[in-house]
Amino acid sequence: MGLIAYLKTQFVLQLLIGFVFVVSGLIINFIQLCTCVLWPVDKQLYRRINCRLAYSLWSQLVMLLEWWSCTECTLYTDQATVDMFGKEHVIIILNHNFEIDFLCGWTMCERFGVLGSSKVLAKHELLKVPLVGWTWYFLEIVFCKRKWEEDRETVFGGLDRLRDYPEYMWFLLYCEGTRFTEKKHQISMQVAKSKGLPKLKYHLLPRTKGFTTTLQCLKGTVSAVYDVTLNFKDKKNPTLLGIINGEKYKADMCIRRFPVEDIPQDEQECSAWLHKLYQEKDALQEHYDKEGCFPGSTIRPSRRPWPLLNFLFWATLLLSPLIHFAYGVVFSGSPLLIIGFTLFLVVAFVAVRRLIGVTEVKKTGSSYGNQEAKKQN
Repeated sequence: MGLIAYLKTQFVLQLLIGFVFVVSGLIINFIQLCTCVLWPVDKQLYRRINCRLAYSLWSQLVMLLEWWSCTECTLYTDQATVDMFGKEHVIIILNHNFEIDFLCGWTMCERFGVLGSSKVLAKHELLKVPLVGWTWYFLEIVFCKRKWEEDRETVFGGLDRLRDYPEYMWFLLYCEGTRFTEKKHQISMQVAKSKGLPKLKYHLLPRTKGFTTTLQCLKGTVSAVYDVTLNFKDKKNPTLLGIINGEKYKADMCIRRFPVEDIPQDEQECSAWLHKLYQEKDALQEHYDKEGCFPGSTIRPSRRPWPLLNFLFWATLLLSPLIHFAYGVVFSGSPLLIIGFTLFLVVAFVAVRRLIGVTEVKKTGSSYGNQEAKKQN
């Protein structure tokens, strides 16, 4: 193991990175709270400011992927599709198989200038997660409880407010509703059989309501749907902890662009279109599993320096006083100060670990199986 690779695995360095992210995030959340006074005066100014504040936080995670772990992201698509990136409002459909699939999506958002304005249809539980949920709240992210009777008014209202969004946005949908696991897949395929739908090998059965509703509400705003199928070289199953430890991955993303006018407007026909799309996504994953790549030409967009420069700004701002304070504590000889500072470090570590836990497959509890089982009874 080289010296740099060894240093990346050291707890102290990782703790300092976590400290910068958490403290800068709290500062950003406070500034976002202050910007709320702009909403009744100039809503679009409020949105533009919050896009940049969100970028300042999320790009720190992108920095970990691109500059810390040096993970490579390759696109399988055509140049005409890439030329449209960052120049239109779109809906993104992404398979939900990996702990860092969102981060791979964010790195593409960053490289094409839409990271701060990226949106997602998120589960309501994330609203309670510090930094993540709080930042999303100020970004007008649409939260849902995955119970249509309760979500109908919230989802329609939230999506309708985004129709006049001033920044080009990529609206992410995990149509499968939850992250793929073997248990969920078995339940999902039982449902597919009961409904007479073709079985999927690499995906769960898509939930069409969220997609058809989003498309209906954002009609006239979004101009295309990007279907993104993600996989990793050498059948790796990357984790956020692996990224933090500096492990390098190779992500491949097959991207297809579908103009909105080519997608059926009728709800039932639109649902059928989505099911067909997932059958095609399954075929793409089958090809990748056999060949180790997706079909088509490849493009590798270069990483930009802004995530690294943004992190260095926050690190300089926050670590200088921390190191100075730690130096004073160590040489103060005061047991009370030393114990207090140690407790502070422990709390910081626990906070960072909890945030990482949000992404972990084994800790992302879901009632998916129970809900689907009930539908069959």
